[in-house]
Amino acid sequence: MPANPIDGFTVDRTQIGYVGEGLQRPECILAERDGSLWAADARGGVVHIKPDGSQQLITQSHPGAFASAADDATRFTKGTLPNGLAFDRYGDIVISNFGTDRLEIMERATGRTTVLADTLDGQPIGKVNFVLRDSKDRLWLTISTRIVNWMEAVSPHIRDGYIAVYDQGKLRVVAEGLAFTNEIRFDAKEEWLYAVETSGPKITRFRAAPDGTLSDRQTFGPENHGAPIDGIAFDAHGNLWGTHVMMDRIFAITPEGELRIILDDHDPWSSRQLMDAFWKGKATADLMLACGGRIAPWFASVTFGGPDLKTVYIGSLRGTRIPFFRSPVAGLPMVHWNER
Repeated sequence: MPANPIDGFTVDRTQIGYVGEGLQRPECILAERDGSLWAADARGGVVHIKPDGSQQLITQSHPGAFASAADDATRFTKGTLPNGLAFDRYGDIVISNFGTDRLEIMERATGRTTVLADTLDGQPIGKVNFVLRDSKDRLWLTISTRIVNWMEAVSPHIRDGYIAVYDQGKLRVVAEGLAFTNEIRFDAKEEWLYAVETSGPKITRFRAAPDGTLSDRQTFGPENHGAPIDGIAFDAHGNLWGTHVMMDRIFAITPEGELRIILDDHDPWSSRQLMDAFWKGKATADLMLACGGRIAPWFASVTFGGPDLKTVYIGSLRGTRIPFFRSPVAGLPMVHWNER
């Protein structure tokens, strides 16, 4: 195998630029070939940041959801919290909604939103976290926990997360027993599905069969990252990049399973206090909120974009703009990259 492009690569603060302003919780970011970015936003929708830097908030709407059914402008903002995003094959946005606990699809031009799934076997599906579309046009959904107050599930002792597939209008479970399931990604050939167990804290992978069944569960990289993990993305060499949320680090795991720290903006003291409590199952909101760096508190995701896919954008849970830096290697193109 040729030399790894990230050998010796790290990022310092002087290499970081920013795009967007006044954003709220830009947790997940999608990039398009024309330079557009789409970021989840806590104001109840998705922000479109155009190549010229101008931006527009497209707010979700759902006729009749919270008021008169005759009011087509009824806003869907009550309780909505877009988290993971994916493009459907027409360019509209599939949303895993952390507020409504639903899988939804939003028209990119109007914000009009339709619910795809909110129950499984007659029961609420749980705390919906992330959605990923594959080359067969199936939607892969992660549910972090079935506990209503999700913060109670941020513990290494609770493993009620799962992965489901939405295919031809039906939702089915394909993996269970995960510790706060978060982002998922396929490798280049869609032979393995990689899943973040935030409370593992580790990355687990499964062999993926053509029919969507998963098997051969195994840990990829370290058995214990020593920090909660959130988002992941592959580069073209096969390195799996990711974020240590609250610790505010960007890492990469090489194809051989070696962990590399690419960017480090964490505060050692508050991070240590949080992890000491975490291992005892006593992590609190106050301890979590005390953590976070200065670049964009609570790194949540990494997205490769730009015309050459070598610009890395960082999503965050407490930032108001999107940091970015240049990578020595291109990202692995997502399914939508060549569709529009």
